[in-house]
Amino acid sequence: ELGTLLAGPLGAESLACLGAEVNKVEAPPDPTRPQAGGGDPLRKWRLLKDGTSVWWQVQSRNKRSVALDLKQIEAQDIVRKLILEADVLIENFRPGAMEGWGLGPDELLALNPGLIMLRISGYGQTGPYRDRPGFGVVAEAMGGLRHLTGEPGRVPVRVGVSIGDTLASLHGVIGILMALQHRQASVSPQAPKGRGQVIDVALYEAVFNCMESLLPEFSAFGAVRGPAGSALPGIAPTNAYLCHDGGYAIIAGNGDS
Repeated sequence: ELGTLLAGPLGAESLACLGAEVNKVEAPPDPTRPQAGGGDPLRKWRLLKDGTSVWWQVQSRNKRSVALDLKQIEAQDIVRKLILEADVLIENFRPGAMEGWGLGPDELLALNPGLIMLRISGYGQTGPYRDRPGFGVVAEAMGGLRHLTGEPGRVPVRVGVSIGDTLASLHGVIGILMALQHRQASVSPQAPKGRGQVIDVALYEAVFNCMESLLPEFSAFGAVRGPAGSALPGIAPTNAYLCHDGGYAIIAGNGDS
């Protein structure tokens, strides 16, 4: 795992929970910013226990960490040695960063033709927005989720968790599992370990893929969906209903039966 914060590391954690052996590469401390410490920035996010984020402890369980400065040739050589024994590489740097370190798909697949490489970025490895920085919250807006979330006429709100990163991560894991199947099926004398491949996941595309009827309703009827609070427009009763004791009850009567 060559990833930081959420989307890449969450994908590696999902595989670790299924039994994968994960080696997580983290950046060493930056001497110009000693107060920041080293490693994945998630180590210092939100509530800390003994100086380390409990969020990081959950997301990094079942992993082994090594500190490498990927800008250094010696560190790049260590990554190449790890790649020789790896089934999967997960990275979520900006497009072009891996190539700049001599760790792009062409170089790594030449070393290990059976390697499966998952690349997660804001807007994908190609296209006019590829060089823009991308975070899950921006992808939620670009993918349409923020447009639909909240009360009509009010400021769009975020889901209480990092749903954009999570959706991209899960799309990536699905791609990895399919690629592993393909690799097994492609074993031949010319490819004794099977053929690897590169999986390109864009944060905003993963969100957009979950927008259900948003696009077909516009395409077929010119209908533009908007935020509807806790209801699902056109389906009733599906909502959160205020109760006598001040609480709410969710009722989802989604079928006539």
